[in-house]
Amino acid sequence: MHTNQPTFARHRALQRAALVPIVVATALLVAGCGKDGKEPGKATQTAARINGEEITVHQINMVLERQQGLKPEQAEPASRQILESLIDQELALQKATEQKLDRDPQIIQMLDATRRNLLARAYLEKTAAASVGAPSAEDVRKYFDEHPALFAQRRIYMLQDFTIQGDPEQIKDITPKLQVTDSSQAFVEVLKNSGLKFAVNQVTQPAEALPLNLVDQFAKLSDGKGMYQGMTGGLKVVLVAASKAQPISLDQAKPMIERFLTESRRQEFIQKETKSLRTAAKIEYLGKFAEKPAGAASGAASGAAAASTATAPAVPASAASSANGIDPAALNKGLSGLK
Repeated sequence: MHTNQPTFARHRALQRAALVPIVVATALLVAGCGKDGKEPGKATQTAARINGEEITVHQINMVLERQQGLKPEQAEPASRQILESLIDQELALQKATEQKLDRDPQIIQMLDATRRNLLARAYLEKTAAASVGAPSAEDVRKYFDEHPALFAQRRIYMLQDFTIQGDPEQIKDITPKLQVTDSSQAFVEVLKNSGLKFAVNQVTQPAEALPLNLVDQFAKLSDGKGMYQGMTGGLKVVLVAASKAQPISLDQAKPMIERFLTESRRQEFIQKETKSLRTAAKIEYLGKFAEKPAGAASGAASGAAAASTATAPAVPASAASSANGIDPAALNKGLSGLK
């Protein structure tokens, strides 16, 4: 057993990161030298031994803690599944070590990149967690009041996604005729009479499942009306075939709003912290990168930092800034999600 040697233990932990899915890799890397931290001879902390190498309860718990939405009664079976996964991982790790894959230059680079990414994320997330407080009751109330389409006036929508084929003149001719219809049946009748080819998909979704920067615009549509977006070779239309009101009270919405506000503020803090670090540092661009505008690089780095630290939830706040016109990218994204 060499697990009490810090350097070797860290090296084995880094090896694991290249051999397992990211959720397991992250948990083990956060654990660092997890084996070194156990008390010698404390058998209750050992879950399994594989050819003399130990897997600890601590390692299992580290992975288990990252299983979002896990119910209490699911913890025990999940722990056993995690253990089996770690056993498979350890067996592969041992074979990789036997074949000296840990000395492969490409593997070494991958391990170093994983370590760098994890440490950078750990710093930003830890700093953000210490700096961003919980939203106040006033903050929650304000957000609730500013987004009635998501809460007080929330609706469940039956949407029909139409893909209509036609040349520009045909689309120009049929669009006004479609826009004056007031029901799904009338809309389809106009299409059939036009002779144009079309396809339709139908889905039922609550307001929060829509492209959230379009929620306010959908809220303004009455049943039978839709959003229109031109495309190469035709027209896309998302029609509100039917809808019904299903509001959410402030008490019901409070946990969701608190999570969203906390996460969005964390992301905002991380971007500001990244920008501050760049401002305070001496950064030199060399070679072909010396010709790249520093402003563009800074913006890209800030965006990359935010993306690398956490995946932000869908942002309801963006609905407040949507223009009167339809954002083509957002609409196309929404349309693709309906299929």
